[in-house]
Amino acid sequence: MDALKDDETVLEQAAAWKTEGKGVALATVVSTWGSSPRPVGSQLAITGEGNFIGSVSGGCIEGAVVHEARQVIDEGGTRMLTYGVTDEMAWEVGLACGGTVEVFVEPVE
Repeated sequence: MDALKDDETVLEQAAAWKTEGKGVALATVVSTWGSSPRPVGSQLAITGEGNFIGSVSGGCIEGAVVHEARQVIDEGGTRMLTYGVTDEMAWEVGLACGGTVEVFVEPVE
């Protein structure tokens, strides 16, 4: 499946979850530096229950992003998340590939 189709599927699923009355957040890669498994614009849709579709990192930071997205759903607001080799947390979530990725998380209204 090509990247554009992947993005359409993520947005379609986010809209379907919202229609079902679920809390939904959308995480989007907004910048990268160095080695990054997913390009700018890659998206991950997350429900308040922790279900998700899409990818912002090929798996290495998804768990941390899902955790933050669930907080956005519960508490409101937005979050700008940064993961990189200089972050102690980056090693914990598995981003030891020599790059930095910034992910913007927002609620789907």
